[in-house]
Amino acid sequence: MKIFLTGGTGFIGRALTQTLLQRGWDVVVLVRKPDSLEAKAIQTLGGVLFHGDITDPDSMREAMQGADVVIHNAGWYEFGITRKMKGLMRTINVQGTVNTLDLAIELGVPKIIYVSSMVAYGATGDIIADENFQRQAPPQSWYEQTKTEAHDYAVKLQKQGAPIIIVCPVGVIGPGDHSNTGHLVRMYVRGVLPPVLWAPNGRCSHVYLDDVAEAMTRSVEYGRIGETYILSNGVMQHKDMVALWSRTPGGCKKTLLWMPNSMALLFSKIAERIERLLGLPVVFSSEFALATFARYQFSAAKAERELGMRFRSLEQAWFDTLKAERSIAKKNRQSL
Repeated sequence: MKIFLTGGTGFIGRALTQTLLQRGWDVVVLVRKPDSLEAKAIQTLGGVLFHGDITDPDSMREAMQGADVVIHNAGWYEFGITRKMKGLMRTINVQGTVNTLDLAIELGVPKIIYVSSMVAYGATGDIIADENFQRQAPPQSWYEQTKTEAHDYAVKLQKQGAPIIIVCPVGVIGPGDHSNTGHLVRMYVRGVLPPVLWAPNGRCSHVYLDDVAEAMTRSVEYGRIGETYILSNGVMQHKDMVALWSRTPGGCKKTLLWMPNSMALLFSKIAERIERLLGLPVVFSSEFALATFARYQFSAAKAERELGMRFRSLEQAWFDTLKAERSIAKKNRQSL
């Protein structure tokens, strides 16, 4: 079986590519930079690289031709982007999705997997939501806005009869996670996470990277066209998440202060400007703060039932993530 994959060199994409190749399938990976280390790593695993870009549909046509399955996984995830970058994020997340899905339909690809996100549903409040949940809150970030627009387009095509399956991972965790939460994990295992945090009562669903890759692969094998599958290891309150981290080697064994939301938002706005001024990754931003205040709670019961998935517990997912990040940190120290 021939798989055409976008976003194969990213955080989720690398694990997904490896899982697809382990099934014995031919995987063609669209890459913007064939000479990058990430692309070469995919090639070493056995993936076939094809130079192209989701913002240019013609650049994908040759590689997509004859595919049995198209998996559109490419996207730009980031909180705290500048106003000037918002147009580019929409071009990648929304227009890139339109380009990829439309081309796959035009070429008659029999199965299309679109990788959405839990944020397309928005904050769920006190509800542990499933695939039937309807948005109740406005987007908390520009990323959420663009992923919602892309998700809505995929749903529209589903309703028109396109052979699309939508998978919605919740917050993905694991070694190498480049999200704001991933940065906090690395700060913790290196002993530099400050004992001052916020949003103790916020709640969020997370899912481990390997479980995401397996569930996406199973969506190819067992997913039903026209359906959506949420991928989640469970829900945890933020203060319980930090308490769980503290049971493992690292820093910040006790949080001395949980900032009120107003203070946390002010701190994040100031920190965002300083980070950007110093050329640092934007870990603390007003968008990230707003997202942590909200509750994103989701169940993966449908994916377990229809895809035969057995998601690990969220506690185990965090232990696996922290262990892997400690191993990476140790190797980095030894290489100095």
